[in-house]
Amino acid sequence: MTAVMPPDLASPRTDVERLAALRARLNDVLKGKPAIVHDLLVCLLARGHVLLEDRPGLGKTTLAKALAESLAGRFARVQCTPDLLPSDITGFNLFNQKTREFEFRPGPVFSDVLLADEINRATPRTQSALLEAMAERQVTVDAERFPLAEAFFVIATQNPHEQHGTYPLPEAQLDRFAMRLEIGYPDADDERAILAAAVADARRGAGHDPAPVLDIPTLHRLQTAVAATAVDPRVQDYLVRLARESRHRAEIATGVSPRGTIIWQRAAQARAFLDGRPFVTPVDIQEVARPVLGVRIGLEAAEANAAIDRLLADVEVPA
Repeated sequence: MTAVMPPDLASPRTDVERLAALRARLNDVLKGKPAIVHDLLVCLLARGHVLLEDRPGLGKTTLAKALAESLAGRFARVQCTPDLLPSDITGFNLFNQKTREFEFRPGPVFSDVLLADEINRATPRTQSALLEAMAERQVTVDAERFPLAEAFFVIATQNPHEQHGTYPLPEAQLDRFAMRLEIGYPDADDERAILAAAVADARRGAGHDPAPVLDIPTLHRLQTAVAATAVDPRVQDYLVRLARESRHRAEIATGVSPRGTIIWQRAAQARAFLDGRPFVTPVDIQEVARPVLGVRIGLEAAEANAAIDRLLADVEVPA
């Protein structure tokens, strides 16, 4: 039997054209937020994970689902609650009465895209089940290691203004994310467009599943191209000076770790790639600073942005 490809993937397209189609799809879903979509793509191409943090109802879960539907890969969703167990994330060994042997039942981490909805409602023990998966793309169950998908990508959401029944993410967990993004409210025109789209979707009815626009092999090629984007030693020195300065500033609760510096460089490479450049500039370092540092310096959003801006202003930029 001949496999039938989804319409968008069956048509001849270059990798860059498919990436552009993914951007267009996400911009259509999250109207009026091209900067958020851009940063989400930066995170995806940099092989990082993203934390969407904002008030309820602003499109965090909608954006995550749209990205998962747009990739021709495996998608899994976990609704985090206080009674969620670590094995509900990683999987567990189950004794088979017929074979008299234990069989591994994989959890939702065995996917290409994992949506962890309201991650701060899970207990610290369950949150920690994602540490190894996010950092090493593997899980260990009963002393046995299981590799995850090479493209494994976590999109976690949380509502920072809800305190009842929530467990703040520890520093070690936050440092596994490449970026923290805030969507914010739409403007009036975009909100009217959202209402019109809701009516159109209701008329279209259930069962409308958009075809994927990017497959996993294409994503691998794009991520490889991003990793090959050149970073001049002077730009790397600038990045190191920024990271070291962050560790000595009283206004910053937690300085950037070496892992954070690596993620910062990857994000800058992804931004340069999206701009069509084969090399990273200091501007790339600066433009991704807020979302990269915002998730790991231990400050609330407004305070973090102000502290990051001062850090960038105080460290000399290479010529």
